[in-house]
Amino acid sequence: MTHGYSGTPLVQKLGIKPGDHIAAINPPEHYLELLDPMPAGVRIDEDASAETRLVHLFVTEQSVLEAQLARMRTTLVPTAVLWVSWPKRTSKMPTDVSEDIIRELALPMGWVDVKVCAVDQVWSGLKLMVRTALR
Repeated sequence: MTHGYSGTPLVQKLGIKPGDHIAAINPPEHYLELLDPMPAGVRIDEDASAETRLVHLFVTEQSVLEAQLARMRTTLVPTAVLWVSWPKRTSKMPTDVSEDIIRELALPMGWVDVKVCAVDQVWSGLKLMVRTALR
């Protein structure tokens, strides 16, 4: 099982707590394995709703990223967390998304980035939250 470079379990990096309601959008097939050991009572949906506390969005295209960022701003409560994952350059997966592109699209929408992490050997993650003044 790969936990990234630090050895810290992914659920801890993402901040998933017992009983959380999360959404995983377009995750890799082995996503649940990456979240092992899962805290008790965590509910994972395929899409976000107003009850979702944390979303983990996987994207490879800027157009999809931009649409999802806008949709999450209207769907999620202002205190929810949005993790955006994109393929690392070393993965050789085709993508036009990078950490800088995520910031370029997210910041004007009221998101701020607060943390970055390695999800696995293919995916990186950037944690976004709604700017405090907009909550």
